[in-house]
Amino acid sequence: MIEPASLANFFTIFFTSAMVIMCGALYALLFAYSRIRKSSKLMPLAYASYAGLFASVLFLADAANLFNHPVWQAVVVFMLVGYLLAPHAIWHLCVGTHANAHEIPAASENSST
Repeated sequence: MIEPASLANFFTIFFTSAMVIMCGALYALLFAYSRIRKSSKLMPLAYASYAGLFASVLFLADAANLFNHPVWQAVVVFMLVGYLLAPHAIWHLCVGTHANAHEIPAASENSST
């Protein structure tokens, strides 16, 4: 049975929830901007944002008593791994689907001349 979060942990839950959102958005933003601009200097900042997300999730899960049940532990781990890998997968998907968009088809070149 899941133990409900105590009222004394309200501020911790509120603050860490906000930090999860902010760090997650910052991680996605810095990751995408680093890849688009091909600037490897921003990637360590993106991973620092993910580290902030990771710490915030651990504090949130502890304050909300999620570590007392194995199902919620699995949800926390799945969320952390998924949010680490999702930007990489989405980037490769976008690059793969737009790879042929910049190529000029040979048939249209021949018909215009």
